[in-house]
Amino acid sequence: MAGDEKLYVVITVVVCSFIFISVMVLVLCVYKRKRKVLAKNNSTSTRTTTFVPLVTKEITEIKGGGDHHDHQLEKEVDVMKEKENGVDEKVGSNNVSGGSGSLKSLKSSCSVSSQDVSLGWGRWYSYKELEIATSGFANESVIGEGGYGVVYRGVMPDCSVIAVKNLFNNKGQAEQEFKVEVEAIGKVRHKNLVGLVGYCVEGVQRMLVYEYVDNGNLEQWLHGDVGPSSPLTWDVRMKIATGTAKGLAYLHEGLEPKVVHRDIKSSNILLDKKWKPKVSDFGLAKLLGSDASYVTTRVMGTFGYVAPEYVSSGRLTEGSDVYSFGVLLMEIISGRRPVDYARPAVEVNLVDWFKMMVANRRSEEVLDPRIEVHPSPRALKRILLVCLRCIDWNASKRPKMGQVVHMLDADEFPFRSEHWSAQDGAHPSPRARAGVSDGTPTPSLSKAVEGR
Repeated sequence: MAGDEKLYVVITVVVCSFIFISVMVLVLCVYKRKRKVLAKNNSTSTRTTTFVPLVTKEITEIKGGGDHHDHQLEKEVDVMKEKENGVDEKVGSNNVSGGSGSLKSLKSSCSVSSQDVSLGWGRWYSYKELEIATSGFANESVIGEGGYGVVYRGVMPDCSVIAVKNLFNNKGQAEQEFKVEVEAIGKVRHKNLVGLVGYCVEGVQRMLVYEYVDNGNLEQWLHGDVGPSSPLTWDVRMKIATGTAKGLAYLHEGLEPKVVHRDIKSSNILLDKKWKPKVSDFGLAKLLGSDASYVTTRVMGTFGYVAPEYVSSGRLTEGSDVYSFGVLLMEIISGRRPVDYARPAVEVNLVDWFKMMVANRRSEEVLDPRIEVHPSPRALKRILLVCLRCIDWNASKRPKMGQVVHMLDADEFPFRSEHWSAQDGAHPSPRARAGVSDGTPTPSLSKAVEGR
């Protein structure tokens, strides 16, 4: 009897020990798993679960003037993204005073490789911090790439998400790009402009850290594979257009010196989950003082978006951005690229095709066929007229971006009180005679839109 009791005790102890050990092992496994997940979230770049369409190719940024280009515009002008080292600038009216002193001080600070470098704004990030956040700048973390550098998605230890632009350093290119963006938007804060939150200056490394915008860019949603019906409804597209216009209006009219972006295009308009647009990529931006009406500089930008007077003279004004916005607005309405050589010859250039359709009173046909619910005829006419005003060949007749915002918001026709002289339509520019779109809205076009 006593022997049986001892056996039961032994069995009970063994069973209890086994259960205890099993529970401890299970708890330990769960703990390790949680630590592993947290570590992964903090140190690797995970892909967003939201579907963002991919595009097969970006609108080409070209260098004209070579023998290998077949098109007149490409032969006339250098339209490309590269740095402007050694290019002299001349300013119209008076010299630009705003920003020059800070540029000099920034240049001296950029040459310092100390970790104590401070630009007076934002946070300084170490190279090691950003390397860990982007998983060693892994290919899986890349969310964008351009002529100046690669943009990575990064996750900081506090789980905040950032976008890191690692600038190429070809012939001092990184420092030039760094200076331009810092000078243009270092201290700028606006809901429709991508925020620059910090930087890395370490040795020859130059990096810019931005807020992360989590829904791709406008180019992806306009030209990517989103199926037969686009999630970009008419109202969403107008929200994007108006927000972009507000961001540009702030750059032109809310800052001193004002900032001319110089590279407005769909891939530079980032979108959040609520379709709020944010203008990005200020690598080509120019500062324009209050006493200056223009700055003469090397022509740069993206083929199809560049204003004709900037192409022909190199004179950069606020109107150059307004023209680019007009092309962007056409792109938003039609879902077509500014230049598309896959289309028939008469449809290759978006501006030319757009004007032709309006002149032939076929305004409804300019709408993106993937828009299920069309706008009212009045709303469509109003937006078409805004487009025509923005692409006016005469830059002085283009509206300011603040006026564009009002036009997009107001229920009125921008051309009601506008009258053109006979001279405006009687003498086409040399570029127009050469077959290159000059963007001139004629009286017949406005009448065709308004149905008169």
